[in-house]
Amino acid sequence: METTQLQQYLPVLMLAVLAVLATVGMLLGSVALGRSARSNKMKDTAYECGMLPVGEGSTRLSVKFYLVAMLFILFDIEVVFLYPWAVVYKDMLVQNATLILGAMLSFLGVLFIGYIYALKKGALDWKG
Repeated sequence: METTQLQQYLPVLMLAVLAVLATVGMLLGSVALGRSARSNKMKDTAYECGMLPVGEGSTRLSVKFYLVAMLFILFDIEVVFLYPWAVVYKDMLVQNATLILGAMLSFLGVLFIGYIYALKKGALDWKG
């Protein structure tokens, strides 16, 4: 018996239907069981180590914090690209040394220009 390509997707369809049914069942179950629980205002307040919560729950952070975080991610990804290059560098030196070195130097050059741009814009200056 030969199976068609559409029949091969039947288990995937069954899994998707099961996932949707389980999700809907859990949501409906939590709504049904959640209504039966009795709560009052004191139970619904946030618990802060025995202290009554006063003021905002979280403070706003400066935009500079997020900018430094994005720069960190950028340079972290740079290391992710540098590691495989360093692993195969010796093997590729035999085939085409100038190509692999030139590609990495151009990659580092673009990142260095971005770093200089961030420094000139004051992205790493916390006081400003």
